[in-house]
Amino acid sequence: MGTVVAVGEETGVAGFALAGAVLRPAAQADEVRAVWRSLPAGTSLVILTPAAAEALGGEALECRDPLTVVMPP
Repeated sequence: MGTVVAVGEETGVAGFALAGAVLRPAAQADEVRAVWRSLPAGTSLVILTPAAAEALGGEALECRDPLTVVMPP
């Protein structure tokens, strides 16, 4: 399996480190977009906080590779 990356506010993504996810804390919309553009090679799943998903708009959710999911509010 490829890399799992969690993107969003630090308090929202911190727990995913326990499952081996790569954390990419990003609190501001421009930070989220920068993280999205620079995802590590081999990323197969991106977990977004609701705010991170909002910052990316439909771009992330329409993407099939990597698979992208949004945490519930």
